[in-house]
Amino acid sequence: MQNEGKSLSDKEKIRILMVCMGNICRSPTAHAVLRHKLVSAGIADRVLVDSAGTHAWHRGKPPDARALHHADLRGYDLSDLRARGVADEDFDAFDMILVMDDDNLAALKKRCPSEHLTKLSRLSAYAVQRRSAVEIPDPYYGGPNGFEHVLDLVEDACDGLVGHLLRRLGSRIA
Repeated sequence: MQNEGKSLSDKEKIRILMVCMGNICRSPTAHAVLRHKLVSAGIADRVLVDSAGTHAWHRGKPPDARALHHADLRGYDLSDLRARGVADEDFDAFDMILVMDDDNLAALKKRCPSEHLTKLSRLSAYAVQRRSAVEIPDPYYGGPNGFEHVLDLVEDACDGLVGHLLRRLGSRIA
């Protein structure tokens, strides 16, 4: 489905917020992976992606160097992303708020106005191949394998999410 030369405003796009705890490992990884996959699917102009953390410890900082490195090895660029905390306005501003684990889901449910609770879910709910993975674990205190595992889970979930978005938009991959 083409947009026939007219650029959509941010309000007209499907707006997705990826959320983890500190916004330096998992959610910026998911942000960059989804952004990349949206371009490949030809719908990047129809979807706005952002990321944030339930805790604003790292506000303004770039993603963890290990997340940057492992994402780069797979062709994903996180270098333009900076950490921020989830703002109260985000519950109204985003159509989908996708969290990495149950702790962050619980934290958001406590803050979320009741009329927006249906926007909250786990990113892993969109997994295609790795449906048994309920959460995307925090790799922060682990080694390189943890970052690779996060990428495996995020890529799979983002594939499913792109399929969902294509159906929602009535688009097709050419």
